[in-house]
Amino acid sequence: MPLMVICAASLAFWAVASLFAGVEEPWDAPGFWTVIYPAGLGLSAALGFMLARYQWTAGAIVMFAQIPVVMASSGVSSLLGAGVVYAGILSIPAIALSWFAGRMGQRYRR
Repeated sequence: MPLMVICAASLAFWAVASLFAGVEEPWDAPGFWTVIYPAGLGLSAALGFMLARYQWTAGAIVMFAQIPVVMASSGVSSLLGAGVVYAGILSIPAIALSWFAGRMGQRYRR
């Protein structure tokens, strides 16, 4: 059940971000680096904190959830592989943050 929550929250986040930014791919938004990506990192940390058992997984799922959103809005193209690599790179800080937040959540709940 917690993994479904992480997946649903992540997909909803990227879909809403794309919708509000008016782009098909979240990373094409003008405010991606200043607003959307930091908000995604915040979501990763919040999910890692709340669902400490899945602490590092939350960051990976949040960032890789961009891929199905892109596929749903713009279809599959020859650049899909590059998008997967890009999401992988973006997930490194998200994994670190969600892991750290999960550790803090475990200590907080003791």
